[in-house]
Amino acid sequence: MKIGFIGTGNMGTILIESFIESNAADPSHITITNRTIEKALKLKERFRGIHVTEDQEKLVQENEIIFICVKPLDIYPLLKKLTPHLRKDHILISITSPVQTDQIEHTVPCQTVRVIPSITNRALAGVSLVTFGKSCSESAKVDIETLFTHISKPVEISSGITRAASDIVSCGPAFMSYLVQRFIDAAVEETGITKEEAVIMSTEMLVGLGKLLETGHYTLPALQEKVCVKGGVTGEGLKALESGVQDMFNRVFQRTHDKYDEDISLVKKQFHV
Repeated sequence: MKIGFIGTGNMGTILIESFIESNAADPSHITITNRTIEKALKLKERFRGIHVTEDQEKLVQENEIIFICVKPLDIYPLLKKLTPHLRKDHILISITSPVQTDQIEHTVPCQTVRVIPSITNRALAGVSLVTFGKSCSESAKVDIETLFTHISKPVEISSGITRAASDIVSCGPAFMSYLVQRFIDAAVEETGITKEEAVIMSTEMLVGLGKLLETGHYTLPALQEKVCVKGGVTGEGLKALESGVQDMFNRVFQRTHDKYDEDISLVKKQFHV
């Protein structure tokens, strides 16, 4: 299938790179455009077969799957512009969480899907969150799931858990990276270890932890129990974590949901749905 991308920002670029490197799509079957066309041309330098155009309408007309990789408040005006060129058999994919599939379906005549990717997809790993619109045919669902299986584990979600799921899958890598960075900084401040040593050890620890979980050797609670020997050092460290963490993650979800509600409100004013 021919795939078009409108927007080659961070996540649009990650999807393009991942689809090509996983052989999910041949570069010659991908057409891209971007407000700053130089960004799209830089991708073409790396993947020679990619087609670049400044004509969004032409991109829509010549491709079957259309990825909309722009900011939430840019989606509605873009859809209004593209609607005359969209057919019923088109599959339109939005990758932004505040815009719901029913809002898009209210605006365009084609099949709609929302897929929230993760930076982990760049390693052909992690989860992608999928919500199919009511207009989506069974064959279209299979096509999209097959496409994303090349770069992730697609998980279908309802709109009601969009923000929580996005916090875990999409924001989670940034949250965990921040915590590990603080872990590294504290090691350097409190001990004689160098930052370079701490970074290498922490990075390899995370890679190993991921592989342990992937192989199913341990669940998270079982792993913690295995490492935490009674009366040992790990237990003392966990006590410090328990006193420091408390409701920290509750507050994380509260803050992200507050921002999400703000974004949804602004989007609703545009779509009137």
